[in-house]
Amino acid sequence: MTARTRDDLGSLAEYIPGRHVPGMARLASNEVPTGPLPSVVAAISAAAAGVNRYPDNQATALVSRLAHRLDVPPSQLTVGCGSVMLCQQLVQATCGPADEVLFAWRSFEAYPVLTQVLGVRQRTVPLRADHRHDLAAMLAAITPATRLVFVCNPNNPTGTAVPGAELVAFLDAVPDGVLVALDEAYHEFVTDPAVGDGLALGRGRDNLAVLRTFSKAYGLAGLRVGYCVAPEPVAAALRTVAVPFSVNSLAQVAAVASLDAEDELLARCRGVTAERDRVGAELRAMGYPVPDSQTNFLWLPLGEQTTAFTDHCLEHKIAIRPFPGEGARVTIGAPLENDVLLTTAREWQCEL
Repeated sequence: MTARTRDDLGSLAEYIPGRHVPGMARLASNEVPTGPLPSVVAAISAAAAGVNRYPDNQATALVSRLAHRLDVPPSQLTVGCGSVMLCQQLVQATCGPADEVLFAWRSFEAYPVLTQVLGVRQRTVPLRADHRHDLAAMLAAITPATRLVFVCNPNNPTGTAVPGAELVAFLDAVPDGVLVALDEAYHEFVTDPAVGDGLALGRGRDNLAVLRTFSKAYGLAGLRVGYCVAPEPVAAALRTVAVPFSVNSLAQVAAVASLDAEDELLARCRGVTAERDRVGAELRAMGYPVPDSQTNFLWLPLGEQTTAFTDHCLEHKIAIRPFPGEGARVTIGAPLENDVLLTTAREWQCEL
């Protein structure tokens, strides 16, 4: 007897993680180049002795700490196994088989994967020519079946962001019954004041859920912990559909310890954004059409030359993230890694 699986899995868009090759500069997965702070590592080590026990299913200490820091009621907060798991929970909590999820494309690769796996219809809207979300077109694409709209801001993989004023106008115009999920995984790297803060934009609204993560700026990608701030009924629904004990005890402790060391971590982010701006400026000076980034990575819209550029980088021991036919996403690494990337990019142009 052969077990049967779903017939549609063959058409599922595969989520492709960044390539990690020993000995190569890892500029493919948007990780920060340095690990957790020593105080966070110490907290993880101390908590390891208790991993024979299940974690706190409500993540009480972390939720309380976040509620205090963000000035929101704990009832509006929920945590998950990375913000991507919270994306899945949002789809589960808002959509049935006849409903639709709307998002821009190209955007975060998990959106189409999650919607198809969960048996929900999806509708996509192309990015604008400047690689930003086309919120006017997204608003026009909303149908009576739309229940959830993902807005990745800043956007992955293009690094671009839409101004807060545009988001406010969009949120004001979204029809009743539609929830907007503002995915702010890279919020801590935003330096443009016009982009705004999703939590500030969402105060008093009942149609906005804001997603954030400890994977990027906080250096906890390997522990998988994120959080969502949403209206109380939405937050309660997210908790209802959550997999029990999905946020492990080490992740909870590490996230709390990271918040305690937040000033130091955010200072480190400023170093990353300074490198981002330096590398972006040098690439533009070489002629690469790199859009302004508000993240810890850069987008090189190389079209059909993407694969050739990626192969050239691999030959020089640099792993980046290609999107064949469209472009390449390059994470900002340590300064020496960034210098190697710039040299490699300059050499590739000379070979064309």
